Amino acid sequence: MKLHAAWLGASALALSWAAAAHAESDVTNGGAPAATTVQEVVITAERRTENLQKTAIAATVLTQNDLTKNGIFTVDQLQFFSPSVTVDDFGQGNDFEIRGIGKGEHNTQTGTGVVTYRDGVATFPGYFQEEPFFDEANVEVLRGPQGTFSGQNATGGTINVTSQDPIINGGYTGYVLGHFGNYDDTGVQGAVNMPISDTLAARVAVYTDYHKSWYNISGPYTGNPNVKWGALRFSLLWKPNDSWTVSFKTDFDYLDNGGYFGPPATDYNPNDLYNIKNNAHTFALDDFFRSVLKVDYVNPDGITFRSISGLQKGRSAWTGDIDGTALPAPNYTIDEGVDETLWSQEFNIISPSNKPVTWVVGAFYQHNLYSFPNGGFDIGVPPGIVDENLQGVNMTYTAAVFGQLSFNLPDGFQFQLGGRYSHWGTTNHVLFYVPEFDLNFPQNEKEYGDNFTGKATLNWNINENNFLYAFVASGALPGGLNTALYFGGGVVPPPFGQEYDLDYEVGWKSSLFGNHLHTQLGFYYNNFSNFQVILPIPNDPIQVTEQNDPNPTKIYGFEASAQAVFGDFSMNAGLGLQHSSVGAFYAEDSRLPTSGTCNPTTGGTTAACINLAGHPQTYAPSTTFDISGQYDFHLKSGDVLTPELNFSHISSQWATLFDNYAAGDFLAPRNILGASLAWKHGPYTATLYGTNLNNDKYVSAVLLPIKIAGAPREFGVSLMRTF
Repeated sequence: MKLHAAWLGASALALSWAAAAHAESDVTNGGAPAATTVQEVVITAERRTENLQKTAIAATVLTQNDLTKNGIFTVDQLQFFSPSVTVDDFGQGNDFEIRGIGKGEHNTQTGTGVVTYRDGVATFPGYFQEEPFFDEANVEVLRGPQGTFSGQNATGGTINVTSQDPIINGGYTGYVLGHFGNYDDTGVQGAVNMPISDTLAARVAVYTDYHKSWYNISGPYTGNPNVKWGALRFSLLWKPNDSWTVSFKTDFDYLDNGGYFGPPATDYNPNDLYNIKNNAHTFALDDFFRSVLKVDYVNPDGITFRSISGLQKGRSAWTGDIDGTALPAPNYTIDEGVDETLWSQEFNIISPSNKPVTWVVGAFYQHNLYSFPNGGFDIGVPPGIVDENLQGVNMTYTAAVFGQLSFNLPDGFQFQLGGRYSHWGTTNHVLFYVPEFDLNFPQNEKEYGDNFTGKATLNWNINENNFLYAFVASGALPGGLNTALYFGGGVVPPPFGQEYDLDYEVGWKSSLFGNHLHTQLGFYYNNFSNFQVILPIPNDPIQVTEQNDPNPTKIYGFEASAQAVFGDFSMNAGLGLQHSSVGAFYAEDSRLPTSGTCNPTTGGTTAACINLAGHPQTYAPSTTFDISGQYDFHLKSGDVLTPELNFSHISSQWATLFDNYAAGDFLAPRNILGASLAWKHGPYTATLYGTNLNNDKYVSAVLLPIKIAGAPREFGVSLMRTF
């Protein structure tokens, strides 16, 4: 879980790079003048490079210039610049939601519903998600299930992050950027391209950031609440001839988040969000590496054979006070650490793009091992009275084959059909124990399953400026194992089942006013079934287990986005309108007085047994909206002065299906205003910036029984030098 929430560290970068974007474009585009129309945006979501305006995917694609201009620093900030996106900021395990579908529960058994790929490799599914964006080529936010190419864990969508490649014969080019802001926010980042030969080049990129906590912390706690981040990326690109391309990239990240703090979830006084009392040690650290080897071979017929291999290994640790007070009772603490090793292999065979019939086939395997070392995982409720301990290993795997056919038909029509078969498994070899009660429950269980997902699409290129599409797509999230009940005699509840999402969608993309304006409009309807949710056990609400909603949730909505460039003025805007309605089933809210029975299908006789039918999906705001604009003033000296404004609105949300305001489930709307003023002088860009200028005090996420605040107003200055 991440103290800096949606804006940590980005304070230094947020909006501050409005003009830095222009500076970096001089490096990547060879000093070409700024574009006066909207440029073509490409997407690689379907394993080949395609024009986003001619692709049947609801997506936001952000180049490095877009990232720097808008201060998008981690996955968290994407929610402020893409419609229908929210992030439940639990930091090291932050949960991403697209259209109200994502990671409903935070544990190792529940997979994420929005998978993040880095340089073609699926990353840790739910942990290590605060990895910073720096020296990237682009970020693709794909909305809706991506069951054909992203596979499982993409019921809500996919995030594809691609870092900058080395440039062969590109010379020694790069950038250095430093910043300083309030809360002593200080950092430096940069990258350098290094030509080695006519066939080989390297690139090194670094990132550092230090940030004092914005919380006022009192109580007998220990620990350093300040944030200290460091990251390094080393890349090699080898192209011995026109047929072969080999890329190797390794990332190292050391992300010390200081600790996580929050008042009780039931405290709705916004002035108390940053005044925290703790009486436990605080610590939160992620350190990990990822290596990716990508090999492409193009044969004489233009067919591409591709291999992508990934190895990732890391440790996530968190120690903290989880009752949000310094009271002697209740004094709930957590001390957890998990080691994770993830390796994957994907093979693709891709036909040429200029044929009447095109195709892609592929195979995928991923193995993920969680290790809970002895003494490294303890939840004290309170410590010394009831200590819930866990040790052992959990292993999951996925094996899949997939493919897509595209038929180019007369009059601009195209039909596409894709599918993916996946087989998955999960195994527990763990021991749960409570020493104070001499309770020891070994668990050695396995669960397997398979599913078929895919997409059928009809596209119509009306003309070069208008593109219509309609499709039906599906996605799946694997099931998992429940843990032994400490106070239920060690009984292990049944496994929970797979989630499925069936999405019906139509859209229209257009280019207007001589390519000065691009628009995207879309409507979607989702039948989301078997939602995985942790709930009290029927008739025993003191204990909980993960279950599936027996009836489907209905989610439908409208999305619109636009990008405009008129001379020196440019803007971006996005809008998402959404309605969700949970399928009927009964469950007990354990925070209410409970008695009697509660059957998930027929209900019960007490007020605590609630019919959740019609309740909104968790973390599913009805409205998201963002807009940003900037103007370049060209001075007589040749310098460029660029003011920029942006605004984002995310409407209210509910943290649980019970919609219990008194118990702390409600998240108020977020309204975030930012601005910057950048001055570009040759290779230098100096920027004044500010984020959350209206100082909106909002809750970023609820981690019962506490809540975590979003960042307050931040401001500062940055200086960038390109070469």
